[in-house]
Amino acid sequence: MSGIVEISDNKRDYMDLLLLGDEQESMIERYLDRGRMFALENEGRVCAVCVVTDEGSGTLEIKNIAVSPGCQRRGYGRALIGYISEKFSDEFHRLIVGTGDSSLTVPFYENCGFRRYRVVKDFFTNNYDHMIIEGGVQLRDMIYFEKTLKED
Repeated sequence: MSGIVEISDNKRDYMDLLLLGDEQESMIERYLDRGRMFALENEGRVCAVCVVTDEGSGTLEIKNIAVSPGCQRRGYGRALIGYISEKFSDEFHRLIVGTGDSSLTVPFYENCGFRRYRVVKDFFTNNYDHMIIEGGVQLRDMIYFEKTLKED
């Protein structure tokens, strides 16, 4: 791995990659400008991105995390979460992330130390203009996970 850098300008240049983590551009537009974006680079190319937002009360939220198809299953997503967790541990006490109830994403977050804490019923059916199918299943509910960054 070459490193992780913060992307402050021209975030929309990464839209193709961001759309892997959140497949509706209008939803990405809701958080992209207020979020901080980080990119994991390897051998001169961006392999993964992550956008986080300050949700108040010491909570940082991962709004988007995506790994390029050619770079998947190499630990890049886990590396980004580790980096974010370390970088923001003095400023925030917990890291949260919402995802679909999918066998492709739930185990990933659980393996990164997150635990389920709430469900938003019908989030995907109410907020997206098309059905989202992941792992052969239509996503309906948003499952939120949390991870403690530091004890209060």
